This record gives sequence, C-alpha cells and structure tokens, in this order.
Amino acid sequence: MLTQERYEKILSILNEKNVVTVSELTNALDTSESTIRRDLSALAEMGRLNKVFGGATSIKQNSGITEDNVSSRENLMSKEKDLIAKYSASLIIDTDFVYIDAGTTTSKLIDYISNTKATYVTNGISHARKLIYKGLNAYIIGGKMKPVTEAVVGTEGILSLKKFNFTKAFMGTNGIDFQAGFTTPDIEEARIKEEAINKSYMSFILADHSKFGKVYPVTFSELKKCCIVTDVLTNRRYADETVVKEVMK
Repeated sequence: MLTQERYEKILSILNEKNVVTVSELTNALDTSESTIRRDLSALAEMGRLNKVFGGATSIKQNSGITEDNVSSRENLMSKEKDLIAKYSASLIIDTDFVYIDAGTTTSKLIDYISNTKATYVTNGISHARKLIYKGLNAYIIGGKMKPVTEAVVGTEGILSLKKFNFTKAFMGTNGIDFQAGFTTPDIEEARIKEEAINKSYMSFILADHSKFGKVYPVTFSELKKCCIVTDVLTNRRYADETVVKEVMK
C-alpha cells in the first residue's frame, strides 16, 4: 500500500471513530506498528490529526478547544469537587511529602487539609498562597507562570520536580479516556504533570464524572499509573483499567 493511500485510510478511520490506537490501525491496514507511528507523526506535522499516547485523535474532536480561566471553572461541579477534595485530603498522613497540581479541584483539596505535619509542594500560584495561609509547610516550584490556569510550567519547573521524591501526588486533568489516558490541552502543563507523577510513589487523579470520555491534545499519563478519585463512574470499564474511588457511591 502506498504512503498516500495509508494516510487516506487512517484519516477515514479517524473521521469515523474520533479516537484510534496504533494497534487498531496496524490491524486495519495490515502493516507494522513502526510504519503506523511514522504515518501518525507525519500527519500530525501536516495538522491533519492530533497525535496522543498510543494513537491519535481527530482534529474535529478538539477543534476550537480553549482553556477556561480558573474563575470560570471553579464553580462547575462544585458539590462533586468538594466531595472529591474532602476524601482526597483524608488520605494525607503525617509522614507524607505531597505534590498538589494546579487546578480547581486540587485547590479545594487544600481547604480540607487538616494534617499540619506533612510537607506540600505545588505548581499552583493560588494553591501556594492557600497553603501558606493555613500555616502549612509548603514550597512552590520555580518556572514560567501561565496566567490562564495560574500554574508554574516550563523547563525550570521540570528541573525543580526532578529533585523531589513524593509519597503522594494529587493531580488534575481535562480528559480521561481508555485509549488516550489522562489528557490536557497544553504541552507545558502536560510535561509538569508527567514529571510529578513519575516522581511520586502514589498518584491520584481528582476528576468529576464530566471528565470521562474526553480527549485533549496532550497525554500526560496512562490510566494504570494513577488512581482516580471521582464522584461517580458512568462507565464501569474504567475500574478495570485502574483503581477508582467513587465518593458519592
């Protein structure tokens, strides 16, 4: 099969399914994984698809994606976020060295923290302020400040995280999908999230039910690497992929 023919078939399958894995394309096109991966990279460079961990998503699925600022997101799913945050805070023990990701649900987590002996590190600007106001032992990583999400990102932030060995990380996400994993719109935030998870003994994704089944351009972790704390599962298959705690069940 000619290269252009493969491109057309890949885009046709993606147009129909929105999300596709490398293994699915390998079977459908009867070609090697290495060839499919090269094709996906080439099509991504052309702007014809979004390449994600283990496959690709269609441009139309993510067209028009913009990141909402913090103030526009903090009141969404407020009750669910409160319950998720309260349960997550109860997991922190005296000896923990905790990473708290920027985000609205992780911000609520700080409201429920009662443990004053643990140590906390964050990349959230408002999170650091809340930790200080509570009198907790807290650090903020260095790096570039991103105004929309009030997060510290960039190479300096990643280098800061490499020095740490966290016992627990509490992370936010924009999307959760079987094939794409945990995803976010911004590559710089994705790299910070990925490094924090890699440097943590246990990682928890704090996400209400609206995040499931959504895919954004950049994958920062596979499902199996993190536990999920959510309000309620609408698809039980996620519990087969990783540990899931439903706080409203």
